[in-house]
Amino acid sequence: MKKILTLVLALSLTAGLMASGQQSEPKGDQPLKIVLLVKSLGNGFFEAVADGGKEAAAELGNVESIYQGPSTATAEGQIDIIESLIAQKVDGIAISANDRDALIPVTKKAMAAGIKVISFDSGIAPAGRIVDLIPSDAELIGRQQVQLIAELTGYKGQIGILSATSQATNQNLWIEWMFEEIKDPKYKDMEIVEVVYGDDAADKSYREAVGLMQKYPGLAGIISPTTVGVLAASKAIEDEGMKGKVQITGLGLPSEMQHYVENGTCGQMALWNPVDLGYTSTMILEALITGKVDGNVGDKISVGRMGTVTVGKDGVSIMGTPFVFNKDNIATYAAMF
Repeated sequence: MKKILTLVLALSLTAGLMASGQQSEPKGDQPLKIVLLVKSLGNGFFEAVADGGKEAAAELGNVESIYQGPSTATAEGQIDIIESLIAQKVDGIAISANDRDALIPVTKKAMAAGIKVISFDSGIAPAGRIVDLIPSDAELIGRQQVQLIAELTGYKGQIGILSATSQATNQNLWIEWMFEEIKDPKYKDMEIVEVVYGDDAADKSYREAVGLMQKYPGLAGIISPTTVGVLAASKAIEDEGMKGKVQITGLGLPSEMQHYVENGTCGQMALWNPVDLGYTSTMILEALITGKVDGNVGDKISVGRMGTVTVGKDGVSIMGTPFVFNKDNIATYAAMF
């Protein structure tokens, strides 16, 4: 009788878990199925994200990394895929969202089914995920830009900043931190002389860069924390015959900046590395799925070669300082994005 009662209780517990949508313990020796769901397929940036997921899976040893995305970058396409992943009972999904809010109902459904959901690169609102991994933050970006130009100029000279628009919130925050960083005594021989705006238009950015060089004959360097601006400024420096005299750094796409990095016009620049995004997202999901962390504010998550990520307010977590591109690595990443 006791054996029958025990069996009935066990079956009831299993049925209860299934009805509540919770998953039971890990499936023996079966690897955890972790999906990197990107905005769209055929995008070199996200293919590099997939490479990072595979790297983390190989390192962890208990994960199968799956790469998916819609053919076009729509919320509807991602919703359809998530519905399919729920039916497949995957263990975790990391999403670069096409719409911050539209995915919430289906990601809530996924989480109710026991699937761990995080977002990365392009976040989902807090109600629809556990953690949102952002590539960097304003302080790290702003301070690094000054550090990069200082290395290129030997910590000396006048520096101009070529931004996007004067209303760009992110750019303005980065620039505030540039002015904060340059207060450090090690930059005593450097001065930010002016901030100009190219409105993220190639032609205007080019003209503004030329204008800086003409207005300040002793200009040592330009910081342009915008992919359009750093490309335009690099061309202006080259066209004006100022390569080696005026240094340039900023936030740029390797595929666009390869020529200028390899020929020495731009000694180094930065941007978040998509390989690291895929790698870190996979590490975070594995930690959530296996119960190493719950994703609560203050939780510290070990993410392999990327160190430790701390969960902040609303689940927002910062990956780290942007990745630096130079002659040694630009060709590799230019082939990706």
